[in-house]
Amino acid sequence: MRALAALLLICASIAQAETRLLEGHGGPIHATAVAPDGKTALTASFDNSVGYWDLATGEPNWLDGHEAAVNSVTYLGQGRAASAGDDYDIIIWDLDRGEVRHRLTGHLGTVNALGVTSDGKTLISASWDGTVGLWNIETGENLAMLDHHDGPVNDVAVLPGVGITTASAEGPLQATGSWAVMGAVDGTVLVLQDGQVIKDLSAGRRPILALAASADGAMIAIGDGEGHLMLVDTTDWSLVRDVKASETGPIWALSFTPDGTALLIGGIDDSAALWPIAAEDRPGLGRTERAFLTDPATMENGERQFKRKCAICHTLTPDGQRRAGPSLHGLFGRKAGTVPGYAYSAALKAKGVVWTDETIDLLFDQGPDHYVPGTKMPMQQITKARDRQDLITYLKENTKG
Repeated sequence: MRALAALLLICASIAQAETRLLEGHGGPIHATAVAPDGKTALTASFDNSVGYWDLATGEPNWLDGHEAAVNSVTYLGQGRAASAGDDYDIIIWDLDRGEVRHRLTGHLGTVNALGVTSDGKTLISASWDGTVGLWNIETGENLAMLDHHDGPVNDVAVLPGVGITTASAEGPLQATGSWAVMGAVDGTVLVLQDGQVIKDLSAGRRPILALAASADGAMIAIGDGEGHLMLVDTTDWSLVRDVKASETGPIWALSFTPDGTALLIGGIDDSAALWPIAAEDRPGLGRTERAFLTDPATMENGERQFKRKCAICHTLTPDGQRRAGPSLHGLFGRKAGTVPGYAYSAALKAKGVVWTDETIDLLFDQGPDHYVPGTKMPMQQITKARDRQDLITYLKENTKG
């Protein structure tokens, strides 16, 4: 009875409150999940980490183990969760200890989505290598790699009593009861049952990036690249809410609280929003000032190169903020792989390079994947020598220790 009372108290406070922000990530939020008891939540971020949040206090524990952006998170029960990312890996976490229980390897491309079979025993992974992986949750053993797609697999869902449904280039997928909802890059949103379209929920917005269903299947949420959020009542497929959830940028992540009164929403911001769906106010995301969205005409070329190529992963000051890459403060003359507290790739640490005008020029001339094979740094080049030199000049002026 005490546990039930605590859950009801949490749900009531969510329903009555305004939007609450879960703050602390150092990059956009790609996925969210709320625990079945409503007490905790998970967030997956571009900053390579998973946030494990106490919803009563808003405080996170950080689960660090991925070497690239994290794209998906899901609860597994019994104090466990799973995450997957751009490093091709899947991690099963011991949430109580904050430790890696199993690291699942075998995919040859980004792992974009995760699902769990109805019996809770098998984890399902959707990868851009064109395969769907089946994994034993208890042991981490790979049970099968299903290869039925000609291209990347973007999402996976389980229809109880029916089987696994997957989506390729179409976009996100959500299933509950006997029906499934599919979103597409062209803005199409279709409800399918027994292989037939029973409702078209398209609203002319594109692309569709996130779908979620409440635990009882009574409501679905639809998020798109324009920052809109639609809520639909599945009893008659009527529109409940249609709001501009993000001022700028897309909605990438949606998940309902267990009672269906609130949504945990993620997008281009460094924070996730816990938004009561009955609230008069909008979620208010999209207010993070992303450097790469700055008007190019307002910057010198070196600053422009930094904000386009580097700012999403790196800061220029020793502020300790979470990012996908280490701070660049004191960069010149520093040996690569030596900033305390950052988990560098073995390839970069073995390279032994010292950052100078010459080595930074080579890094962006050749591209990180060629200059340091095996690095976690994104594959990108700056082809014009003038642009590389302007970036180096800007970095020299703004990273002085």
